[in-house]
Amino acid sequence: MTKAIKKVTLPNGLRIVLVPQAGVASTALILVAAGSEYETKRINGLSHFLEHMVFKGTVSRPEPGMTAEALDALGAEYNAFTSQEYTGYWAKAENHKLPGLLDLVSDLYLNPLFNQAEIDKERGVVIEELNMYEDMPMRKVQDVFLELLYGDQPAGWDVGGTKDVIRKMQRRDFADYRKARYVASGTVVVVSGDFDAQAATRFVRQAFGKLPRKNAAAKPKTIDRQRQPKFIMRHKASDQSHLVLGLRTFSLSDQRRYAAEVLAHTLGGGMSSRLFIRIREKMGAAYYVRAESALYLDHGYLALSSGANTSKLEAVTKAILEECARLAAEPIGAAELKRVKDHLVGTFMLALETSDQVAGYYAEQELLLRTLERPEAVAKRFLAVTAEDVRDLARKTFRASNLNLAVIGPKGKERQLQKLLRF
Repeated sequence: MTKAIKKVTLPNGLRIVLVPQAGVASTALILVAAGSEYETKRINGLSHFLEHMVFKGTVSRPEPGMTAEALDALGAEYNAFTSQEYTGYWAKAENHKLPGLLDLVSDLYLNPLFNQAEIDKERGVVIEELNMYEDMPMRKVQDVFLELLYGDQPAGWDVGGTKDVIRKMQRRDFADYRKARYVASGTVVVVSGDFDAQAATRFVRQAFGKLPRKNAAAKPKTIDRQRQPKFIMRHKASDQSHLVLGLRTFSLSDQRRYAAEVLAHTLGGGMSSRLFIRIREKMGAAYYVRAESALYLDHGYLALSSGANTSKLEAVTKAILEECARLAAEPIGAAELKRVKDHLVGTFMLALETSDQVAGYYAEQELLLRTLERPEAVAKRFLAVTAEDVRDLARKTFRASNLNLAVIGPKGKERQLQKLLRF
């Protein structure tokens, strides 16, 4: 899929990763260790708000819209994103336009103005984004689940923050946070596609080489313990209820992460997965049902999600629990295990077809794990997972004391749902 991958570390600690791919468009991506898990409660949501603000003016492009106009003129695709553990800025265009992409994306990172008048306007945009998610229970229930799992600590807070906090943020907050977190040692620049590696390296050296050598503060350690089942329900009048049934697992560096992906894929990784067949095909109770293994620097979880008619909510929850118990009790048959792993590897590789997807893959690896493992090597690790690996992980994970159920839906089901939280 790619030629030789090259990594360059500048004297100030910034890392450059070059991923050549013949015949595809080029992507420039900057990933920085600045996400909601690095925030305090007073500034919860600032990582995401800051991501918005860099597009509102830089030193060389001071007016809102100027950066977007320049990127549009290049015929580029571009965006930015914020998660719990990082923020990213990227753009993709035809190969000969890479110098322009690098100039524009680096400008966002290096030279934001944080004009107070623009902050005051953009806070309304951010609040409306929060309002939008409040009206999307299928998505909002994921935030409610994290709140249930981790409580009042950074891992349990909404990446977007709260409206009250967003309303109070001022220019000094942005400047101080950027100075603390947007540092060379916590930043990875990835260039992928068909490009001149020497020219790209030279540009990044010149643009980022003057950043001072400085270490950012470590992420606060997540308190990750549980002794009994936990339940939360947010009431919302609707015909459909949305749920996340989740269980604590381990961090991103744990070698069982490959077995966790196979386990999640067995339960809810496709239209032939156990939960899809049982809940959608046999019960006709839900349109969507899925499973996800989500792993972070010092914590992780398995999440099983679905949306069902409220009258069938108990039946769906019970079915999920029963399929989890079956996975712990009975080893997966050879034919099913092969199908699950083949589908997992296939979808994993298909998700890396474009240069922006490849850039994100390597940037996350380098930022979080300081490794650059080729997708082909990861695929082999998935294929090496055995039925016993999956059952052993299921037995350790699927315990009553490890259950967490978050629900958004109408009142009236709380007591019945809580009674189901056992194996």
